[in-house]
Amino acid sequence: MYAPKFTITNKILKNIGIIEASREIIDKAPLLPYYEKQFQDDALIRTVHYGTHIEGNELNLTQAENVIMGKDVVARQRDIQEVINYRKVIQFIGDLEEELKEKTTKEVSENIIKELHKLAVKKILSTETIGEYRKKQVVVKNSYTGKISFKPPLSVAIPFQIKDLIAFINSTKESDIHPVLKSGIVHYELVRIHPFLDGNGRVARALSTLILFLEGYDIRKFFSLEEYFDKEAQRYYEALQSVEKNDGDLTKWLEYFTEGLAIELSKIKDRVEKISIDANLRAKLGGRPIMLSNRQLKIVEYMQKAGFLQNKAFESLFPMVSEDTILNELKGLQKVGIIRKQGVTKAAKYVMK
Repeated sequence: MYAPKFTITNKILKNIGIIEASREIIDKAPLLPYYEKQFQDDALIRTVHYGTHIEGNELNLTQAENVIMGKDVVARQRDIQEVINYRKVIQFIGDLEEELKEKTTKEVSENIIKELHKLAVKKILSTETIGEYRKKQVVVKNSYTGKISFKPPLSVAIPFQIKDLIAFINSTKESDIHPVLKSGIVHYELVRIHPFLDGNGRVARALSTLILFLEGYDIRKFFSLEEYFDKEAQRYYEALQSVEKNDGDLTKWLEYFTEGLAIELSKIKDRVEKISIDANLRAKLGGRPIMLSNRQLKIVEYMQKAGFLQNKAFESLFPMVSEDTILNELKGLQKVGIIRKQGVTKAAKYVMK
């Protein structure tokens, strides 16, 4: 069975810590159905757009969104089809997660990998190559620079290496590997094997996401790693190539992979917290709309975490901002009934009302 080689570094530990802390907040955030759908739709659009753009798709984010929504877009037919296909790939792994939830064993099969490929390249590759392993030797090129990234194994080795990968995915012995690391390992290994003539990157990223879903890390389907990969595509390719350069050691790749999820979930956590604050305030104010400044939002966020605010914390909270300015912001919050002041001296506390 496939046995990955890597070291748990301080970088990986730090990234996993951020991922776990963010996941806890996101999973437990009491969001309204409107916001829930908004976050999921946003993640879907970014996943589909950036997941195809990194492969050379020329549609922009707005065009990709329009295609997903069924609107007409004037563009190259292949680009449109790639977006339609990857939308179906993401829907497939979401449906599969729901289906496998009902089963005692959540196993990934060879047929699932082939189905991901069929969906990803429908109407793009010839029918005889869709969902079928390649029969010839190929090289993998960086879609931005055109340079050869690496040479995958011979075609005769593909069925055996895929079976090894599936055994690794489904093995209970690997349960001590953190789900995020397992997802990253699977992502790399499928790219390395490169089992299909085309569409391997999309299949690898989709399979990697499916692993997270099945391991309890769907995180409300709010996240998209594809944007992180595409924004600095050169880093993505270099991180993948680092494994071969380091004699099969996945450490550098996993540092890069976990960093991406840590960054993505941190951004979502911040958005969720701001919405939660806004929803809580509206409830306290009987549902009436309120307009808070950025400083006031930051004050409320700080108080909800720390429990109170005192003058001595002003400087660390707002460097280079005068005390009078901060006091005016606090007066505004007191006026609308969001906070109240306890005491009259400089040691007084401001607390949520």
